[in-house]
Amino acid sequence: MFENVVEFIQKTYGTSDFIPLHEPRFVGNEKKYLNECIDSTFVSSVGQFVDKFEERIASYTGAKYAIVTSNGTSALHTALLLAGVERGDEVITQPLTFVATGNAINYCDAQPVFVDVDKDTMGLSPSALKSFLKSNTSVKDGKCINNQTGKVIKACVPMHTFGHPCRVDEIRDICDQNHIFLIEDAAESVGSLYKNQHTGTFGNVGIMSFNGNKIITAGGGGCIVTDDETLAIKAKHLTTTAKVPHKWNFYHDRVGYNYRMPNLNAALLVAQLENLDDFSARKRKLAHTYEIFFSNTPYSFVKEPKECKSNYWLNAIILKDKRQRDGFLEKTNFSGVMTRPIWTLMNKLPAFSKAQCGNLENSEWLEDRVVNIPSSVIL
Repeated sequence: MFENVVEFIQKTYGTSDFIPLHEPRFVGNEKKYLNECIDSTFVSSVGQFVDKFEERIASYTGAKYAIVTSNGTSALHTALLLAGVERGDEVITQPLTFVATGNAINYCDAQPVFVDVDKDTMGLSPSALKSFLKSNTSVKDGKCINNQTGKVIKACVPMHTFGHPCRVDEIRDICDQNHIFLIEDAAESVGSLYKNQHTGTFGNVGIMSFNGNKIITAGGGGCIVTDDETLAIKAKHLTTTAKVPHKWNFYHDRVGYNYRMPNLNAALLVAQLENLDDFSARKRKLAHTYEIFFSNTPYSFVKEPKECKSNYWLNAIILKDKRQRDGFLEKTNFSGVMTRPIWTLMNKLPAFSKAQCGNLENSEWLEDRVVNIPSSVIL
């Protein structure tokens, strides 16, 4: 039943050997910059490549400021701290996301509130968000109060799923009207545009990830982008152990975090960023190839939403139901073609099982049907 899909993917990648879901490509100046970094002896969190990458990723995205971090999760945790999220607060996010989103909220001793996604973007639905807030919250003294729990909803974290932008401008307007701090989770969407604006730059802050499976990578790494100078200064301070700058004294004025990106990682990222446009073009070409192929099958290929230019980080298809999905996963993986289901919904995990939820009809529908297929850049 699924043999034709396996054969097509093997033909596309030109091999019958194991085909991973997404592997990195190092085809530019990575080794050159790494050698320069090693020769400089500045291999830890201070060095020219840290500064270069912050400048270049800010310029690339159109943000005024960028602050690099050790990974995307640490960037998200820091962003929540910038929003003032603390014990007893609540944060709205989508249940269809990687576990790091929920974990970062818990790091702040806060509670997630799960609101549904749109089917076409697989990202937080502005209509579902607006409906939830209208039915469940009140604005008092410039704060959004959850009428059910009496707690303050401090922040909202939509995610651009698999690199496909959600309707973040609408979400921003809703958050502004309800005094909610907007944190854009652009971990998967480096290189993606929504209405000709880079994802991550619509919210108060945005975060990105450069994990080993992302479109550009240093093996790890993340960053925070913002146009707010005060937030940028605070983010840099928090992520560098809250050390007050001084040539020799060690004085830390609050609890901070060792979330610094090493210069070695930054050297890799400077080189990777130089090839991002080429990687994006090649991934879009692969997505177009998949789109044509799957148009002649019973399975639906997930295309970029309207007014978007997606990086197609992970290509995805939608199958008929959970049973067909499971059969597809078994056939492809046992044939050496790596595929995977979308995440288990966060509200179904033990850590978040008591979280308040809106109507999650779309998230549940997608959870049963969506499968990721090989998405590596083909050279």
